[in-house]
Amino acid sequence: MEVILADYLGFCYGVKRAITIARENASADGTACTLGPIIHNPQMVERLSNEGVGSVSSLDEMEKGTVIIRSHGVGPQVYADAENRGLTVVDATCPHVKKAQLSAKSLVDEGYRVVIIGEKEHPEVRSIFEWSNTEAKIIETVEEADALPNCAKLGIVCQTTFSGEKFREIVTHLLEKSREVKILRTICTATDQRQAAAMDLAAKVDRMLVIGGKNSANTSRLAQLCATKCVTYHIETAAELQDEWFDKIEKIGITAGASTPDWIIKEVYKKCQNR
Repeated sequence: MEVILADYLGFCYGVKRAITIARENASADGTACTLGPIIHNPQMVERLSNEGVGSVSSLDEMEKGTVIIRSHGVGPQVYADAENRGLTVVDATCPHVKKAQLSAKSLVDEGYRVVIIGEKEHPEVRSIFEWSNTEAKIIETVEEADALPNCAKLGIVCQTTFSGEKFREIVTHLLEKSREVKILRTICTATDQRQAAAMDLAAKVDRMLVIGGKNSANTSRLAQLCATKCVTYHIETAAELQDEWFDKIEKIGITAGASTPDWIIKEVYKKCQNR
């Protein structure tokens, strides 16, 4: 059986940067914490915890120390609240997410009705929404785009890990809503590359393995895309591999989400090779 890795997979620049920043600010006394999991990968979060980087769900859980803003970013009020509490703030927001946040803010300041294309409950999208002064409309589907009222000026930004194809489809419908539309395409290039490489590989193999946290939006999207080409399994670790998946298989492809550590990818690859 041939095991093939996708050309683009695993940690993206923003995630690598966030992990590095977290490690640089680790604290043996447990006073360095990320606000929420730094990335959507439980194995990486656990490893960081063992290295001195904890995780809290709210600033209320911290009386002192360093709060690390995770790669998904937060709204401006969180920075103010942390400062008022006397906490040291270390910002590990992905630069692409930061660009989307500031794009939303600038569009609001310029008088545009702002639309964020993305998943309503995703923490990155929530942070972009906060930077729009909570004025933006979050749209995830074509149907929601069609329901949007017409307006004089429409500004569009996007979740950095959103599907490029779905983004273009929704934008086509939004273009009918205003005579003046300003599109700030904030999808990360790495997302496009990872999705395209996964789709290309899935079309050439008998099975696809997509590795990454079950709570990772970009990994789940990779699995959905690959499933349109061949039988696909979304796993977090090599321990989830099942013998029957490999029966009468000549080629199996592997890709991984932007928050999937290299060591997990290597474990899955090695276990597949030993089948």
